[in-house]
Amino acid sequence: MLLPALLPADYFRESGRWDTFGDTMLRLKDRKGGDYHLGPTHEEIITALVRHEIKSYRDLPRNLYQIQTKFRDEPRPRGGLLRCREFSMKDAYSFDVNDEAGLESYEQMRLAYRRVFDRLGLNYRMVAADTGAMGGKSSAEFQVLVQSGEDIIAACRQCEYAANLDVATTPPMPKRGDPSTTPPLEKVETPAQKTIDEVSAFLGASPDRFLKSLLYLAGEDVVMAIVRGDHEVNEIKLAHVLGVDEVHLAGPADVEKATGAAVGFAGPVGFKGRLIVDRDAASIADAISGANETDAHFKYVVRGRDYEGEVCEIRSVMDGDLCPSCGASLGLYRGIEAGHIFLLGTRYSARMNANYLDEAGESHPLVMGCYGIGVSRLVATTVEQHNDKDGILWPMSIAPYHVHIAQLGTDADVVAAVEKLEAELEARGLDVLVDDRDERPGVKFKDADLIGIPLRVTVGARALEAGGVELKPRRERDPKKAELLPLESAADTIQTRVRQMLEA
Repeated sequence: MLLPALLPADYFRESGRWDTFGDTMLRLKDRKGGDYHLGPTHEEIITALVRHEIKSYRDLPRNLYQIQTKFRDEPRPRGGLLRCREFSMKDAYSFDVNDEAGLESYEQMRLAYRRVFDRLGLNYRMVAADTGAMGGKSSAEFQVLVQSGEDIIAACRQCEYAANLDVATTPPMPKRGDPSTTPPLEKVETPAQKTIDEVSAFLGASPDRFLKSLLYLAGEDVVMAIVRGDHEVNEIKLAHVLGVDEVHLAGPADVEKATGAAVGFAGPVGFKGRLIVDRDAASIADAISGANETDAHFKYVVRGRDYEGEVCEIRSVMDGDLCPSCGASLGLYRGIEAGHIFLLGTRYSARMNANYLDEAGESHPLVMGCYGIGVSRLVATTVEQHNDKDGILWPMSIAPYHVHIAQLGTDADVVAAVEKLEAELEARGLDVLVDDRDERPGVKFKDADLIGIPLRVTVGARALEAGGVELKPRRERDPKKAELLPLESAADTIQTRVRQMLEA
């Protein structure tokens, strides 16, 4: 299919996302003042289409896809095609009769995506992910592992567990100390000691004994989130706990109003607002925290005796934390999201009245899934992972051309050999790039390495005198090594090499 890129606001209002999608959506008005937007994704419009086309269980399952331009007002566009405001995406939408059938469609797409990324020759991990603005029951990302990636992935060093940092989890840490033997709460003066490191050095206590107390704005409310001093709050997890789309750190004025103290001295004891405590922070029996008083901290803080609060997992996992699946060590890696699959359930169909009739004539909302691959992003992602000091190393499966012919000189025999080889290769279905510029051989070889076409064929007077043309794979470790092929059989040999590289 090809769905429109310019869409009226009505469908997003119907699904409830017009007001919640956020600043990423590029919005505009027509000459009559009507609200429109450039499609960041197409769940609403495909649901609106399907509700008029699918009426019966006999019409299911159905999976509709397109390759279409998407528009998102990214706050930090970067890396050329890695993250931009206009990009090409392959997106698909599945429709089923129930959750079981929906999960089967989801699994089929998961396997199809794995085959796609395997054929691309990418080093990637499929990771559990946050559903974000798409909503739904669950989702998974296909993260290509590169140091330039902006996403952080927690992956087990032994088993297959992997998750985006926003949803990665780890077993609870052992409890620290016995609250029944902890001394009474004690206030200590900590003049000008605001950070965990400063107070830790001042009091001679390790950071893992501290309660790091951060204040966040969740809508109109000011909420205190507490993690251990050596841990970090994961704002996505915190937002889920609070039931909001996003949270923001409170400014100094809000902090002082809520705690009565300057920034750096907040703590749970005596705090009057909503208190969310990470489970590892809650298990410290003799913690140190801010006293909600400038230049003061409390020692021997115990949850249940000195403060309460809701206990949840709101911290980000760290390198070396335990895997929740097998108990081995987790590692943190950087990645680029190249694909994402969602099990949406009835998130859109129920709100937009996209229903079908079952065998008994009863109406039910369609069960949906959605699936996306960033086609243009894959170009940049592949280059980020497949390169060396000389340039790009295109995998044969997606190389712009299969063969790069470097023509050395303009002698009649050389030109005729190039034209003959180009025609024979193209007749065999291969894509050929011919460099017939008036440049020195060194310039052409340097540019060939930079562009990175998998096979380079050099056609020059010297090679022809030796009996043929020179073939050299771009990934060849020995830059001086080349294979001499007879011109008469060169096209057949090159075709075989291409096929072998595609099947590797």
